[in-house]
Amino acid sequence: MGEQSRLCSVWLGSETGILKGVSMSRKQAFNFCNTSHLSRDQEVRALCWGDPGESELLVGSVDGTVKTFSIEKGAFIESRRCGDPAEGCFTGLAALSGSVLLTCGESGTLRVWKEDSSEPVTELDAGKNVCRMRQSPAHQHKVATGGKENGLKIWDLERPDKPVFTAKNLRDDWLDLRRPHWVKDMAFIPDSDKVVTCTGYHQVHVFDPSSPQRRPVLEAAYSEYPLTTLSLPAGGNTVVVGNTHGQIAMLDLRKGLVRGCLKGLAGGVRWLQCHPSQPVVASCGLDRFLRIHSLEDRKLLHKVYLKSRLNCLLLASRDLEDGGGATEGEGASQEVKEEEDEVWDTMEQVGEAEEKPKRKTTEEEGESQKKSKKKRKKGQD
Repeated sequence: MGEQSRLCSVWLGSETGILKGVSMSRKQAFNFCNTSHLSRDQEVRALCWGDPGESELLVGSVDGTVKTFSIEKGAFIESRRCGDPAEGCFTGLAALSGSVLLTCGESGTLRVWKEDSSEPVTELDAGKNVCRMRQSPAHQHKVATGGKENGLKIWDLERPDKPVFTAKNLRDDWLDLRRPHWVKDMAFIPDSDKVVTCTGYHQVHVFDPSSPQRRPVLEAAYSEYPLTTLSLPAGGNTVVVGNTHGQIAMLDLRKGLVRGCLKGLAGGVRWLQCHPSQPVVASCGLDRFLRIHSLEDRKLLHKVYLKSRLNCLLLASRDLEDGGGATEGEGASQEVKEEEDEVWDTMEQVGEAEEKPKRKTTEEEGESQKKSKKKRKKGQD
């Protein structure tokens, strides 16, 4: 298997503003931040690669800044303001060719930034309450947006006047009542024009912009809790979804059936990412664990505790360096131990518990009562 297909490290963004890097080969974690100035305004909400060679990492924070992190130097090398905190957090971050940056916030303002410009070169309105913006891996100039009461829209940044596709809502239910829509995440299905979405009403929809139908061509449901994130494994016939109750499932995109569930989570899932070539998926969320599951036998391969609530993650094919040029406050490293569920089985027993006397069964109690009655009768005679 080639260098680009190996899973060497995982990058994660936390609520505390710490960028975390985990080396899976050496089982070592690094914290990259200035620990003396930590605040919730630096909370990491979006991650993406700044170049195809994975040498730079773009980090989107709650305060509207986008920081550039150098993988080789192990330090942040640039910071630029790309949004207003009043417009909400980042819901999407993407890099275009020529050092062009694409950002989207909860207010629905989608902006295109050039490297040496303090003002966006393109700005469009994707609607209010946007929950996610995703870039097409095959066509970088195409992005999809969606949110609460804001249906799926596909935009062509070369023609930003209006969306090239706007989804229609589902048909009314059997009581002729309107069915609300709440797009939480989406992904472009490879080798096709289709887009798969997950909703806050535990639904999975597949849209086909090439067909005249603007409603979903496939509808499926999983569990009864809001879905929060999804990712497509290699192959494109299945989708992995996660919800607010720590449940992860694989759904068949051809029939809409659940093909399997991944267990072991204890909190809401905030981010999923499938490896582009290996049958593994990485997940993180409120329980502060990074987990990597196998999609073939659905077993838990790695489980690492990272001390902070995690918002997003990004898989990397390059291994982490030993802190690079970072100082102790910026690149503090620590050995991480993978949590094992069998730890209780290996503990020594301190002492045997004393056996408690067995309680008498109802039959034995009945016989003893009969004997006591007979003794009483004999005593009276």
